[in-house]
Amino acid sequence: MGRIFEKRKHTMFARFAKMSVAFNRVRKEIEIAVKAGGPDPKGNSKLRLAIQNAKAVNMPKDRVEAAIKRASSKDTTGYQEIMYEGIGPGGTSIIVLCATDNSTRTVANVRHHFKKGNGTLGNSGSVLFNFEHKAFFKVHKSSVEDFDEFELELIDSGLEEMDHDDEFIYIYAAFEEYGSMQKALEDKGIEVVSGELQYIPTVYREVSGEQVTEMNELVDLLEEDEDVVAVFHNMQEV
Repeated sequence: MGRIFEKRKHTMFARFAKMSVAFNRVRKEIEIAVKAGGPDPKGNSKLRLAIQNAKAVNMPKDRVEAAIKRASSKDTTGYQEIMYEGIGPGGTSIIVLCATDNSTRTVANVRHHFKKGNGTLGNSGSVLFNFEHKAFFKVHKSSVEDFDEFELELIDSGLEEMDHDDEFIYIYAAFEEYGSMQKALEDKGIEVVSGELQYIPTVYREVSGEQVTEMNELVDLLEEDEDVVAVFHNMQEV
């Protein structure tokens, strides 16, 4: 009975830890959006999408409102977005996006995570060439009546690729078309489940065995950092 309880407790803590990481990521996104366009979602499309992303991870409404209020009231003049690049186990390429008010602290922490995770923090441009910068949106498939017609309608808004499964439609566009694609979806009355700018690998690194475990542990270390917004990599498990 004790072992079962410990296993359940471990599972519960793991779930809460993942939820905390997701909430922290969305909170950062909200703060960046408020800094860029103000606290009113009606006039700030980036904030509207950040709030939608908060709903997607089941972030309580009061915490969303608190994040907006916090970002509105604090001094954000030194707040900046930073990208770090590095090499992970097995020669994988990693991109780390951060939002911070103290870049000295952030780079020290990111370097420490790479070292602890058997990786190396690289220079700017060291792995970026292995990725494409894309705008990504996810919408409910049930909100679209005709998939093919919907695809044609979005081409003028910068659509590059679209895929779907039984529940969702996945939309990709050039990162420069992020705003126009979001507006096109809003104009059509399509509710966006989530949306973000992603770095999509153009070249994958095949990794197996212990290096897969090491890579996953390194990604976990990075994502748990308070200043980290997102982590992208090109690992392909074999």
